[in-house]
Amino acid sequence: MTDTRTTEREEVLTKARKAKEVAPVLAQLSTAKKNEILLTAADVLVEKTDEILAANQKDIDEGRADGMAESLVDRLSLDADRIAGIAGGLRQVAGLKDPVGEVLGGGVMPNGIQMRQIRVPLGVMGMVYEARPNVTVDAFGLALKSGNVPLLRGSRTAKHSNSKLVEILQDVVASFDLPRETVQLLPWATHDSVQDLITARGLVDVVIPRGSARLIEAVVTGATVPAIETGTGNCHFYIDRDADVTEGIALALNGKTRRVSVCNATENVLIDAALPDEDKARIIAAFQDAGVTVHGDVDELEAFGATDIVQADDTDWGDEYLSMDVAAKVVDGVDGAIAHIQKWTTGHTEAISTANITTAQKFADEVDAAAVMINASTAFTDGEQYGMGAEIGISTQKLHARGPMALPELTSTKWILQGTGQARP
Repeated sequence: MTDTRTTEREEVLTKARKAKEVAPVLAQLSTAKKNEILLTAADVLVEKTDEILAANQKDIDEGRADGMAESLVDRLSLDADRIAGIAGGLRQVAGLKDPVGEVLGGGVMPNGIQMRQIRVPLGVMGMVYEARPNVTVDAFGLALKSGNVPLLRGSRTAKHSNSKLVEILQDVVASFDLPRETVQLLPWATHDSVQDLITARGLVDVVIPRGSARLIEAVVTGATVPAIETGTGNCHFYIDRDADVTEGIALALNGKTRRVSVCNATENVLIDAALPDEDKARIIAAFQDAGVTVHGDVDELEAFGATDIVQADDTDWGDEYLSMDVAAKVVDGVDGAIAHIQKWTTGHTEAISTANITTAQKFADEVDAAAVMINASTAFTDGEQYGMGAEIGISTQKLHARGPMALPELTSTKWILQGTGQARP
């Protein structure tokens, strides 16, 4: 065990050192070259769909044999359409403006020194994520376009998929005479490799966790290198007394059932107490008819005719289900909805259905989240939907980046001062 641990740590640090060496090379790549690499990678991924799916099937078979929940299997699974979508994300990134070198501000000092503040890459970017092979490619694409070197620590459950994807991406960058270490996959045998990555001060410039609340908490609290927190999505959908209830139901169902395993899925539906009982019952029945198990206060929901309710506790209000389950609660108008959200939100995405402009504005002003949806599904909190191409994650923190993180969020800045021989007195 000691030998395995030592070997794993040495591999992490060796790869981090190599990434540090490669970082200056990537920082100087031209936009044209980066775009050419991204477009080539997209084409090659599609060409090698069968190889990727074969590797992915090994992960799925092993996961199911180990008792993996079907919601996690869904996150892990790839098919031809998903691979085409991943490739499409790379093409979108290639079409986006290159943030590196962008001038953000500046001026001239009274003594004539010219000042410019420009965007620069962060450097070596550690990614810690779970059973989402698409993150492997998303991280590569966004890192390359923003001039960063990704160190990818995926989960053991996706080891075959991630290994195949990184192998393909390394072949692509090598064909452009770049080091294969432009993208690297870290060992996954033990959790200790995560700790090795997030404490590699001087080698790793930033670490970004993407996954469960437990994973994110472990990385953010254990890191000695800067960490950008991507949060879990305990997303609420509030149906107001002035809503078009039919539309509200459709939007809430879309957020819940479109894909239950993602962080922008609706996990709580809040129902205005002022709605007629028949509308309240219709909301609950719509979820149940769609195959969603409804959790809540049994007495509260049965009072207006709902049936087959699972009694809720604090876990139901505070956690992601990532399954065909939803928590439902009756609240006293928009103020009650906001109060409930403030208590239980993870700061990801909160939504309202209402035809009342004043109510919508109050909700938008007072709800503290990375994204607020007005008469729209929570499913739209997504970097691709925002026009960012692929995303590195949804940041729920308030420093540096918030919401979907793409190219600008993967840069820092530096000041360049140009003088003509000025010395400070």
